[in-house]
Amino acid sequence: MTYSALDLDFAIDSIIETANFLDSKGWTPATSSNFSQRLDDNYCAITVSGKHKGRLTPDDIMVVDLQGKPQDNKKPSAETLLHTTLYAKNSHIGSVLHTHSLNSTLLSLLTENSAWRLEGYELLKAFNGISTHESSIELPIFANTQDIAFLAQQVLEYLDKGIPCWGYLIRGHGVYTWGRDMEESLRHLESIEYLIQCELEIMRIKRN
Repeated sequence: MTYSALDLDFAIDSIIETANFLDSKGWTPATSSNFSQRLDDNYCAITVSGKHKGRLTPDDIMVVDLQGKPQDNKKPSAETLLHTTLYAKNSHIGSVLHTHSLNSTLLSLLTENSAWRLEGYELLKAFNGISTHESSIELPIFANTQDIAFLAQQVLEYLDKGIPCWGYLIRGHGVYTWGRDMEESLRHLESIEYLIQCELEIMRIKRN
């Protein structure tokens, strides 16, 4: 173990602050969603299972290794591997956020495509590495499954293609995104949410 108690305390505070904000947006209904932050090359802090994300306490955050193994007797989120496999694959990823927002869930159900393209928006520049609105990004869409190990492998296989990716949707489920730290992850998440809302509104207008 190379992380310190201060590292863990910082991660706990960061996760709780972010969770409170995301709950205030209505993106984490009931006990849904899960959030994590890297501690070092071997461990991350992650939300425990079954807790309302707008009412988290420090005891609701636990440590797992990058194989998803708990480091205490707490129960981690059932989707822990969707976090830890990202950390294991890319050492630059510092946090992962997953929400069950209305817009991301709806969009994933309104298309049968395996990805949704976002292009021409000024806000695309909020994603790390993009410097112009004359860009496009793809949000891959994966089928929902309770076999989290299988889903995590699907995500890794997509990322192995080398297609620039800042997040993905799970059909009827929600959105995952990540960044170098919590601030960047949150910026990516807010951008995805805004752009999805734009896309849904465009679809609504075109139908009328």
